[in-house]
Amino acid sequence: MIARLVAELFTPDEVAVIEGDASVAQALLDLPFDHIFFTGSPAIGKVVMAAAARHLTSVTLELGGKSPTIVDETADLELAAKNILWAKFTNNGQTCIAPDHLFVHASVKDAFVQACQRVLREVYGESPQSSDCLARVVNERHTGRVRHLLDDAVAKGAKVLAGGTVDVADRFIAPTLLEGIPGEADIMREEIFGPLLPVFAYTDLDEVIARINADAKPLALYVWSRNNANESNIRKVMQQTTSGGACINHCVVQFLHGNLPFGGVNNSGIGSAHGHHGFKAFSHERAVVRTRIMLARMFFPPYTDLTRKLIRLFMRTV
Repeated sequence: MIARLVAELFTPDEVAVIEGDASVAQALLDLPFDHIFFTGSPAIGKVVMAAAARHLTSVTLELGGKSPTIVDETADLELAAKNILWAKFTNNGQTCIAPDHLFVHASVKDAFVQACQRVLREVYGESPQSSDCLARVVNERHTGRVRHLLDDAVAKGAKVLAGGTVDVADRFIAPTLLEGIPGEADIMREEIFGPLLPVFAYTDLDEVIARINADAKPLALYVWSRNNANESNIRKVMQQTTSGGACINHCVVQFLHGNLPFGGVNNSGIGSAHGHHGFKAFSHERAVVRTRIMLARMFFPPYTDLTRKLIRLFMRTV
């Protein structure tokens, strides 16, 4: 178990250093903590939860997943493009609540893509690799993993709408928009955690909701709509889906709001934190009763006729 944990979290060079202290890492997993709070991938979350189970230790797991974003036919396309791309490419896509893929209504899809292409040029210029506004991927190993997702998608028929450039040695992957991705592509199964953004056109919102519900529950869900008919599209998505958190006409700010609980559901996490919710996550609410008058003695045996009457009266009132 510890070997899998180290292999996923660190590069081979880092593993060589860490192996000398593997006993320390194993000792940490073996300790009977009162509570474990973990932020990371669902795969490692399962490792942590299994270790906690040996001591019946409670856990708060902030994991990840494939957070969908819906842009309907009434959305403010310019604002949506600027906000979604900011949310996606902050830290070069390496945030757990980044929009993972987009469902854009077919009637506005081309206009939305054009708006995104304009925003990318305005923000990162014609040469994103030289832009000081774009972060790098954390290491070469992860760069290679994201490049595989891109190459696999293109090999299976996806079309690059923007970006697509990769320099592994520089840990650079250009902000990339993709369309036409088939369901069997690896990018549709794995959390991307990088600067690749699949775009899908839709005509039936019910089909989008069905696709979202067919996958693991996401950490975040984003809806862009100016639908004024009782907010029917917004209401439908909110009522018929489940996610750790959600934003309407915004992205990622649910994480920044100190009065909101932050956490996932099932595969995207267990429990929540931030503000009062974080205080409760790290606390145990112990029930304490202190008495001065022992009313319970009325129910002590031996059971007389009066005792039985009192018990029957009590049972009718509770």
